[in-house]
Amino acid sequence: MSHAWPELPVDLTPEVRMRRATLRDVDAILRLLGDDAVSAGRGDLNRPEDRPAYERAFAAIDRDPAQLLLVAESEADGVMGTMQLTLIPGMARRGAMRLQIEAVRVRSDRRSGGIGGRMIRWAMDAAPGVGAALVQLTSDAARVDAHRFYERLGFAPSHVGFKYTPPPSNTLRG
Repeated sequence: MSHAWPELPVDLTPEVRMRRATLRDVDAILRLLGDDAVSAGRGDLNRPEDRPAYERAFAAIDRDPAQLLLVAESEADGVMGTMQLTLIPGMARRGAMRLQIEAVRVRSDRRSGGIGGRMIRWAMDAAPGVGAALVQLTSDAARVDAHRFYERLGFAPSHVGFKYTPPPSNTLRG
């Protein structure tokens, strides 16, 4: 199934544009993850030995037409933000397509400047054009400021999420 993502790049401000990420952006994205305390606490520490895993993840995202990995950048400051969009077909809600927003990060020295809001609003505005009837995201429970930010953008805290981390084994338990 192919999806027609909106035309990119797009200007978020006169100085900041958002475009599809390329392999050359992986280092900048890793710095954004490492610049975030919650991500760093999960192991996103921007270590050289982790680079092959991130390159494999980038390749999988880049070749999947249901995925769109974006970066926001300026000529003066380089990459200052990122987010990943995923289209999820579903049976619920009368077969509705969902647009999932993940891994939203804005560089710490650029937070509270409107870049993140412009990125999210762009995704919200793009939803109907890609066939999405619902835009959803998850946010770590510790991100209280982010929750207020998402609510200001019109998101409702409607669900309780759960996660399970399987053991790092390739064998199934019997």
